[in-house]
Amino acid sequence: MAPSIQTASPTKKPLSVGTALPYATRTAMHLKGLVPSAVEDFSAQEARAREQLRSKGTDLEKYIFLSWLRNTNLNLFYRLVLGNLKEIAPIIYTPTVGQACQEFSHIYPFLAPPNAVDGLYVPLNEVDNIGEIIQNYKESIPEGDVPEITVITDGSRILGLGDLGMNGMGIPVGKLQLYVAAAGLDPRRCLPIVLDFGTDNPKYLEDPLYLGIRQKRPDDAEVST
Repeated sequence: MAPSIQTASPTKKPLSVGTALPYATRTAMHLKGLVPSAVEDFSAQEARAREQLRSKGTDLEKYIFLSWLRNTNLNLFYRLVLGNLKEIAPIIYTPTVGQACQEFSHIYPFLAPPNAVDGLYVPLNEVDNIGEIIQNYKESIPEGDVPEITVITDGSRILGLGDLGMNGMGIPVGKLQLYVAAAGLDPRRCLPIVLDFGTDNPKYLEDPLYLGIRQKRPDDAEVST
């Protein structure tokens, strides 16, 4: 079963159809003159995206490209994945996701447009405010797109790479992409979550670009209290 792929409607914001947006919809949404005039079919979009993907010099560059695509054109991303699963699966998950996790704090700003919500980050010092965090998430997504499945990590043991802390977010993101491709889940209703409870890895504690909280992990007794 393929994931749900939506087309545009004049009465509802289109789900990332990009250059395939019909003229009538562009008119209804006052987009005339704001985008190139050509109206493409999805196959042309896929061909361009595939060309860009294959032009990247490393698998990490391909990972970054695919992440940006997923966060800007969800339809196109999953059409590309489903049509090229053997080629793309090793990029959005193992083995490339391991390197992406190790470099996550360094590549994060380039994985999605600014302020795009691509998961839930729950730091230890904000656990008492979990209700506010969840409410913030609800307000950031379209009405009705309530998550039906989540994948959660604390980043402590990632693919044999050790404690990656908050950088482990790449794992739930990658797993959910495969679940969508293989099981036909609605990608808008999947939520990756990282519990940022610190890290015992000195590499990240000393990294000036690390984006997680800078403290060692509490022991189990501390967390339970």
